[in-house]
Amino acid sequence: MLSKDSKIYVAGHHGLVGSAIWNNLLQRGYTNLIGRSHKELDLLDPIQVKKFFDEEQPDAVVLAAAHVGGIMANLQYRADFIYQNLQIQQNVIGESWKHGVKKLLFLGSTCIYPGEAPQPMPEDCLLTSPLEYTNEPYAIAKIAGLKMCESFNIQYGTNYIAVMPTNLYGPNDNFHLENSHVLPAMIRKIYLAHLLEDNDWEGVRRDIALRPVSMKSTKMRVDGDSSEQDILTVLASYGIAPGKVTLWGTGAPMREFLWSEEMADASVHCLLNVDWKDVTEKTEFRVNRDGIEEIRNCHINVGTGKQLSIKECAEKIVREIGFRGQLLWDKTKPDGTMLKLTDVSKLHKLGWHHTIEIDEGIHRLFSWYKQGICINHKTAE
Repeated sequence: MLSKDSKIYVAGHHGLVGSAIWNNLLQRGYTNLIGRSHKELDLLDPIQVKKFFDEEQPDAVVLAAAHVGGIMANLQYRADFIYQNLQIQQNVIGESWKHGVKKLLFLGSTCIYPGEAPQPMPEDCLLTSPLEYTNEPYAIAKIAGLKMCESFNIQYGTNYIAVMPTNLYGPNDNFHLENSHVLPAMIRKIYLAHLLEDNDWEGVRRDIALRPVSMKSTKMRVDGDSSEQDILTVLASYGIAPGKVTLWGTGAPMREFLWSEEMADASVHCLLNVDWKDVTEKTEFRVNRDGIEEIRNCHINVGTGKQLSIKECAEKIVREIGFRGQLLWDKTKPDGTMLKLTDVSKLHKLGWHHTIEIDEGIHRLFSWYKQGICINHKTAE
């Protein structure tokens, strides 16, 4: 059991999930927290990671650091996704075991499940059929991470919990037009198209001054000082034009979205209140033909158990922003997994339920995004 004085290392504490977990722990009175930026600690470097654990000796670890991205990034940088995530997990989980960490929370993703998994996806459908091709390298890395936790628990009696969140969104999200996840990407694309529709060039320049945009095919990069024509050219390469925005795929895939601060609350709930024995008690194990009890699938899905189509989500964003232009779909681009709803019955049995629904979440995220642009603009002045 962790006390309020326990030293907790949050790996990835500047990221979407890590920052939310950090704040959630602080709100609960856990103030002895450790965080390191990538510049301060390269988790890909085993020597640096060992030195960090030697010096800090944390009581608990939250492994929220990962190399993540949307469908475009997963397709283009397959080697990066499997190599970097495996390396981070190997280093952090391995040193946690060597240094006697009492509790570890590993954050994975529901992309670990087969591309044609039963709906909703229970934990025990893991490895029952092929993965979705677009994110296969990332999924394999995350499966390796949860299997590391499971295997250390079985062999060494450690107390490592693995949680698999559904699609997340919230404060500190990544709004990069190429590497972000679907919901923040749609918010930014539709917002920029809305600004162009209103001929609000001051608003457009504020946006890209904070987050410059590059066109990969030509290496052209635009920021707040670029010419209007260059800005229009680069944004058009992402399907953004005055009064018109084109999104990838058909819009038909169904997705489940969870507010990141709720994911943080569920994660901290598991860190503080759920032990390995609790998870095994809520998991049914089969006995194989050799009489061996197969202890597997002890990870925990974290989500809402509710879904909507990408098109429905985009239309909600359109209404929130007040965009009056055209919403188009490029059907030549991949859709990815068509159905991806999690079975969250195990999580509910362990005592946690979500409260923030998608409409409220979109409103919160768009408000956060606009506020960040305004604060940055005032600071620059």
